[in-house]
Amino acid sequence: SGNYTLDQPAGLTADITAKQLTASVTADNKVYDGTTATTGSVGSLNGIIAGDTVNLTGTDSYDFADKNVGSGKTVMVSGLSLDGADAGNYILAALTGTADITAKLLSILGVTASNKVYDGSTAASLDTGSASLAGVVGGDTVGLETGSVSGSFADKNVGTGKAVAASGFAISGADSGNYTLDQPAGLTADIT
Repeated sequence: SGNYTLDQPAGLTADITAKQLTASVTADNKVYDGTTATTGSVGSLNGIIAGDTVNLTGTDSYDFADKNVGSGKTVMVSGLSLDGADAGNYILAALTGTADITAKLLSILGVTASNKVYDGSTAASLDTGSASLAGVVGGDTVGLETGSVSGSFADKNVGTGKAVAASGFAISGADSGNYTLDQPAGLTADIT
């Protein structure tokens, strides 16, 4: 080896690729409103090399993948990017979280109970001719079903302004899965 000198390799190249940074996402549950938008927050960046200056900048926006009711649905965060002296050495991983969209409660308007003459039963007749749904999000297809509707007085005895319970109302339509239905309440009628 004493008879030789060594030339170190030259012209070598390689890449330094950006390091991926992550952050935790807390997305907020919401009641169905026909949109994908929700709210939330993003935690601190994870994976920054000690001494580097990197932070998040921008206005965060949170959106479900779709508008429909469901549990543990993916929420995507947009509008944020990396900033700071060393930001060019990093990339930001997709920011996602999970949250729930719960069904919206609909109420029924325009239902009345009819008076009746005592007949020994608690059965009550309901007038559903003017019944309509309140609370449906604009553009959604939801219909009120009254085919199995029934009413019942609290007891069979003669009286005025007696409470009548309604049941059997249902909803149908392409968007009905995003709603729950509250049966009409506060109905009264007389048994004479």
